[in-house]
Amino acid sequence: MSSELEGIRFEKRQVFCLVRTRGLCCTSEGASAMSCFKVRRYQDEDKEVVKEIFALGMSEHVPTSFMYVLKQPLIQMVLMCIFCSLLASSKSFLLPVLAVTLLLAGTRQTVSYLFMSYIDASLKDDLGCIKKNYLEKKDSCFWVAESEGQVVATMACVPAKGQEECLELKRLSVRRNHRGKGIAKALCKVAADFTRDRGYQAVVLYVSVVQTDAQKLYEHMRFRKIRQFLFPKLISKLTNFYIFEYRLEVQESSAS
Repeated sequence: MSSELEGIRFEKRQVFCLVRTRGLCCTSEGASAMSCFKVRRYQDEDKEVVKEIFALGMSEHVPTSFMYVLKQPLIQMVLMCIFCSLLASSKSFLLPVLAVTLLLAGTRQTVSYLFMSYIDASLKDDLGCIKKNYLEKKDSCFWVAESEGQVVATMACVPAKGQEECLELKRLSVRRNHRGKGIAKALCKVAADFTRDRGYQAVVLYVSVVQTDAQKLYEHMRFRKIRQFLFPKLISKLTNFYIFEYRLEVQESSAS
């Protein structure tokens, strides 16, 4: 009877993880369904799907970035001045409406262009040869998460530039229909363990002001926001497009 009760208690646990030789296999039970995924090192056959996940994840930030730009006081003042000036000079309501509409469309296109340029550069740069840029370099690695045999998430770690005691967590992206299942948290834990095992003091990462869900995730995982700075482009300075740096002390967390 006692063994049956222990079995019931075990089945009701919300999260449990098993470490296997080929990766970390995690099963998490939510309110409605059970999801199972495995974290493993990147393989050459993952290349195209990794690029797809990264590109789709970055593209999702275009609408939120556009809305963020429109909420900035400077942008609103410019649009209002143009509207009022055209309305006063032309004495027509149609002309200023058309002008502001064109300006909004141009702003949306500019935001999209900046994101697409970053995506293209990343795909040609470090994601163009993941094995060379991550797996063959010291203290670097690239992981993917699999669910039902399909790659659904990515993450990488590399030595942080200018911070010899830290590794940088980057390229963390999860397919939209697999979010909320604990995959991103599991990947963060893998990065923390990888950093700790190699004797580094902390994990650092960078996230933009519009990535609010990512900020909540990292803060939940005990990352601390240590500084913020403007992205080094004129449009970013005009729109207050901040980048936040987060840091997780892995040696302290392991000691506690």
